[in-house]
Order: sequence, then C-alpha cells, then structure tokens
Amino acid sequence: MSLLNERLQSQSTIKSFFQYFVPTILGMMLMSVNIVVDGIFVGNGVGAVALAGVNIAVPVFSIIISVALLIGMGGGALYSIAMGENNTDRAKLIFTISFILVTVITLFSGVIGLFNMEFLAKIFGANQETLPYVIDYMRILFLFSLILAWEIHISIFVRNDGDPQLAMVGLIVSALLNIVLDYWAIFILEWEVTGAALATCVATLAGLLVYTIHFFKKDSGLKFVRVKWKARDLKQIGAMGLPNFLSEAGTGIFVMGYNIAITYYAGTAGLAAFSVINYLHTFMFLAFIGIGTSIQPMISFYYGAKKYNAIKETVKVAEVTALALGALALLIGYLGTDLLISIFGVATDEITALAANGIRLFFIGYLFMGINFIYMTYYQSIGYVRPSLGITIFRGFIMLIAMLLILPYFFGITGIWLALPAAEGSVAITLMLFARRNVMRSQLGMRG
Repeated sequence: MSLLNERLQSQSTIKSFFQYFVPTILGMMLMSVNIVVDGIFVGNGVGAVALAGVNIAVPVFSIIISVALLIGMGGGALYSIAMGENNTDRAKLIFTISFILVTVITLFSGVIGLFNMEFLAKIFGANQETLPYVIDYMRILFLFSLILAWEIHISIFVRNDGDPQLAMVGLIVSALLNIVLDYWAIFILEWEVTGAALATCVATLAGLLVYTIHFFKKDSGLKFVRVKWKARDLKQIGAMGLPNFLSEAGTGIFVMGYNIAITYYAGTAGLAAFSVINYLHTFMFLAFIGIGTSIQPMISFYYGAKKYNAIKETVKVAEVTALALGALALLIGYLGTDLLISIFGVATDEITALAANGIRLFFIGYLFMGINFIYMTYYQSIGYVRPSLGITIFRGFIMLIAMLLILPYFFGITGIWLALPAAEGSVAITLMLFARRNVMRSQLGMRG
C-alpha cells in the first residue's frame, strides 16, 4: 500500500489535515523566503531603485510558476483521484505525462523570454532607472527556468504521494542556502541583482535534489512509465490545472497593475514602497496557497474513494484555519509595521510613510484570501473546473483590475492599497453566502 493510501484511509480527517497543513504551510512560507530574502539583501546591499527593479521582474517568476502549477496541480489532482480509486497504473501514467509536459513547455517559454527581455521588462513597468536591474534579474530566471519549474512540479507530486514532510525539508534546505548565497553574492562578490537571482536559482536546485529522495522509497508511488498519449489525459490535466495557472498569472497582473497605478500616483518612491509590500505579500500569498495545497490531495483522494463526509470535514477545518491565519496576518501588519519596513533597508521618510500606510490597508485582504483559495481548490480537486475558474478569474482579474481603476480615482493612493482587499472581500463574501451551502449538502454539489 502506498503512503498516500495508508495515511488517508486509516486516520481522521482533522489529523490528516494537520499532517499536510503544518509541513506544507511551513514549506510554502520558507519558499517565499527565497524571494523575500532577495529583497532584504538587494534593498540593503544595492539600493531602493534596484529593489524596485527586482520587484518589477517578479512576473517572470509568475510565468515559470504558472506553467509548473498548470501541469503539476492538474496532474497532481488526477494522480490523487486515481490513487483513491486504487488505480496505480493510471496514477503513474499521469505523473509521467505531467513531467514531460512541464519540461517541454518551460523550455519553450524560457527561450522565448530570453530573446524578448527588454520588451517584457517595459510591459512589466520598468522605466529608465529600473530597466538595467530588471534585465539582469530576468536573464538569470529565464536561464534557470527549467530548474525552477521542476522544483515546483516535483514538490507537488511528492506532497500528493503522501510525503509533505519531505516537501518541507526540501524547502527548508533551499531557503537556508539562499540566505547564505545571497549574502555571499551581494556583499562579498558584489554581483548586485544578478547575484540575488543566481542565489535563488542555485538554492532551488538544492531543494529539487532533496525531493528526488522520495523516488527511492519503497512505498513511493511516483514511477516513470512508458507513455501512451491520449488527448483525454492532456485535456484533463490542462483543465484541472487551469485555475492554478490563472491564479499565478493573476499574480503577474497584480504586480503589473499595481506598478502602473503606483507609478501614476506616486512615482519611483511609490514603486519602492510597493516593492516592500509586495515582498511581504509574497510571503502571505504563498501561506494561503499552502492551505489550498494541503487540502487538494485530501479532497481528490476522498473523491476517488467516495468518502464525501470526509470532504466536508476537510473544508470546514480549512475555513477555520484560513480565518485564523488571516486575522494573525492583519494583527502582525498593524503591530509590526515599522519592523517590517525596516528589514528592507528603506532610507527615506517618504517611502517609509507610503509603505506603512499601505501595509495597514493592504493586509485587510488577508481576512478573505484563504476562503477564496479553499473553494477554488475544492472545485478543482473534484474535477468540477468551471466554478474554480470563475473564482480565479473574478478575484485575480476582473475585480482586481476594476478596483485598481475605480478606487484610486476617488481615494488616490489609499484606493490603490484598498484594491486587493476589496477584490478578495467581495468574492469571499459571495462564496460564503451562496457556494458554501451547496458544498455542505450531502452530495456536495458535485457532478453526477
């Protein structure tokens, strides 16, 4: 029996949730350290303009991660459903197909990106001051794009195969190594933002090597097999992973939208202030993704095994956890504003004031974000993709863009900071009022 079957068939839902959630949330937050530490070292070692440049290049991460999530989460959900049905041959086939797809797509997009860096940098919001830093950072990310994508893809399948602890260990190794390499590359070698990007990529490679340990375990279900290509498998993987792809792509829209709005209303000082908030947001955003990542293997497995009450219990405990995490984030934002800003080496009073006001308003959105990820993941995990796509598109595209256009017009810079809370809040309240009732019914509102 695989580790996944042994764990989810024999123990309580709450115990299983926290066995997934604790290592996953720690791992996701440590993953964000790889990005946040870059900001801390760049801000202190190179300067505020370089920090803004790195922030502008962040959508490249979104491009790479979105491809890995598109294939990895779609394949991971199908893998868990197959394991719940005790169909191990199909599970192995799905894993192999997913790995090949993420490799081919990432290589193609990485090459295209390398030959169009300046064009992309200007689309992302670079100006004459920040452009050199953006190009330096983007170049390294595209060169190492396959390593970055493999690391995310393999970690998803390791988690779906019942080994979230190893996924956490890999992220711990990556995060700690990144801190050491960042300091060495920026302060010793003086490689500036190129050094920061290299540190992140080399540290990611170390994490990927840790995940390969899972393949040698006797109870591992992850095996490469000879592929029989079927259009149905490709369609299912793509459809079930599409919400995560759009969610991560929405991060790129979020950064570009905020960069453009901030530039218009507050100039370079505003960009520097937003870069601080965006690094902190990366930390919290990945924490909420961690909740969704924790429940996805469970819900998919329970759906395959027809254990519908276990699915409802999983959603309930996830809701409570998400609300508690959001409240904690808001409290930290209010009480620790000055400390959070100071770690990025912000030197001017103007940037500090903008960032402080932004943190206190922006962090309100974390009260709602977890709920949106739970329901997006729920529908995705049972193969009911349309509602999952609707949640993703409304929170990450339609509502966010609308709020960035409307609120600043009336409230200026304050409206920019409130755009994300307004978008997340409107979607979450709608879900709690209308979608939750169907989810908690005996058949969970599932397809027939």
